[in-house]
Amino acid sequence: MGLKGFVEGGVASIVAGCSTHPLDLIKVRMQLQCEPAVPALRPALAFHTAASHHIHLPPPRVGPVSVGLRIIQQDGAAALFSGVSATVLRQTLYSTTRMGLYDILKTKWTDPNTNSMPLMRKITAGLIAGGVGAAVGNPADVAMVRMQADGRLPPAQRRNYKSVVDAITQMSKNEGIGSLWRGSSLTVNRAMLVTASQLASYDQFKEMILERDLMKDGLGTHVTASFAAGFVAAVASNPVDVIKTRVMNMKVETGMAAPYSGAVDCAMKTIKAEGPMALYKGFIPTISRQGPFTIVLFVTLEQVRKLFKDF
Repeated sequence: MGLKGFVEGGVASIVAGCSTHPLDLIKVRMQLQCEPAVPALRPALAFHTAASHHIHLPPPRVGPVSVGLRIIQQDGAAALFSGVSATVLRQTLYSTTRMGLYDILKTKWTDPNTNSMPLMRKITAGLIAGGVGAAVGNPADVAMVRMQADGRLPPAQRRNYKSVVDAITQMSKNEGIGSLWRGSSLTVNRAMLVTASQLASYDQFKEMILERDLMKDGLGTHVTASFAAGFVAAVASNPVDVIKTRVMNMKVETGMAAPYSGAVDCAMKTIKAEGPMALYKGFIPTISRQGPFTIVLFVTLEQVRKLFKDF
């Protein structure tokens, strides 16, 4: 039963991750808006040499549709799937682990008499499952962020990873094995928030709908509960996700100080330069991605469970 939960969760997560990958890529690009592609120009106001005293202001923020169209115009429609191999690996490692572990804890902690589990236990199970899954999948997460963000850099500065394997290999060779777990504390924190809010709220919303006889246990219930769960997860995780994206994407030059010394430093610099609402940068594509992702995830999961129910 435990192994089946991992397989079911893994299949559903890979389907959901691949189908919503373009939205995730747009979200990453938006979260990096106003963060200059050239490390030397990190301050909000950067000046040329004494020969010209022109002020460089941060580029204007644009919406998800504009970001998507710009990507297509510059690099073609296929660019919307940049880093999809890393998404597959990430879902295989991270989501398979978290979904399977949550299923095990849910089975153990469910009251056999009432066949239900209190909300706090669901949240606790989600926190544990998300943290373990994130630790396992962090290398693929770093590779995915970098591959998705590569297109915003000038051609001369692009990393040009050929695949997720090439990305992980180059990072290990050029920056050390430790770079594969860069931002891991943020990844773990975000994954704990997402898993606890997403899985626990889905189960809770689904139970509420069925207990109050608002809908039958079918596609309508699954879509409604999963969309509500996606909204809760987006609100809870977006600030951590912005910081995680920036820390993972930062380019550390040999002999030079890193742009950010850590998560707190990144958060403080982001808020100081761009204001506190910068932590919700990319929220529209986040909810636009989190909603469909969560719907596809749980609808697929419910169908896969039906297929595997006799195994």
